Amino acid sequence: MNKTIKHKDEWLFEITPKNKLLSFNFKEVWQYRDLLMLFVKRNVITVYKQTILGPLWYLIQPIFTALTFTLIFNKVANIDTGSVPPFLFNLAGITTWNYFKNCLQSTSDTFAGNAGIFSKVYFPRMIMPLSSVITNLIQFGIQLTIFISFYGYYYANGAAISLNRYTLLFPILILLMGLMGLGLGMLISSMVTKYRDLKYLLNFGVQLLMYISAVMYPLALMREKLPKFAWLVEYNPMAYVIESARYMLLSDGSFSINGLLYTVIVTIIVLFFGIIIFNKTEKNFIDTV
Repeated sequence: MNKTIKHKDEWLFEITPKNKLLSFNFKEVWQYRDLLMLFVKRNVITVYKQTILGPLWYLIQPIFTALTFTLIFNKVANIDTGSVPPFLFNLAGITTWNYFKNCLQSTSDTFAGNAGIFSKVYFPRMIMPLSSVITNLIQFGIQLTIFISFYGYYYANGAAISLNRYTLLFPILILLMGLMGLGLGMLISSMVTKYRDLKYLLNFGVQLLMYISAVMYPLALMREKLPKFAWLVEYNPMAYVIESARYMLLSDGSFSINGLLYTVIVTIIVLFFGIIIFNKTEKNFIDTV
């Protein structure tokens, strides 16, 4: 009698479509942490590769932008920054805004910019946007160091600036900006696979968003000068982030617990839907890119 021997292969890894839309496999991402760091290193090295000034662009961009804002908005438009030097006021807003902007722009190109890699090898797709957020965090750290240098200069020269107890909450703002940029970036990246126009509209949209995020003016000024349009700023969670950052770093402006809680809620919602759409898109995006 012939006996049929059934043998079951034991695989180390089995690649299958995800069954859950909301799936963030921390264990798998942790297993690929070395790859995550490699992507971060690649991003840092290649951004300014074959440029003359290299990483100095990290420093030049916020300084010259702050100078431009100071000339246009403070000298020409006469926007009052109170006891805070206008340049330092603008540098605080720009440094904070740049982290969110860079996270949003870099993660929004996840699928279209990495289609070649995604089609050849498997790894958790979330690695790519996470590497962008970490890379921009390094850039933010460099720019924050420049801000601290100017802060020390103005403080030594008698400027009415100081830290306060809310400064300890500044890391929370950084986390919120990173998660907000991550969530929005994943949403846009997923939609760009079908609607390429969004890629071209993104830069324009980010510029418009900056003007209603209180980057170059106090939040109270919008309420005073344009009360009919103040809702555009008040319903923008990034405006509370920028205003809170300036209050924490300069003790200027206002700090709203309700505004911060509103920002946390919006960030969680955006990240939630970002992960859902991202997980759904990664299953078949290669057919449309």
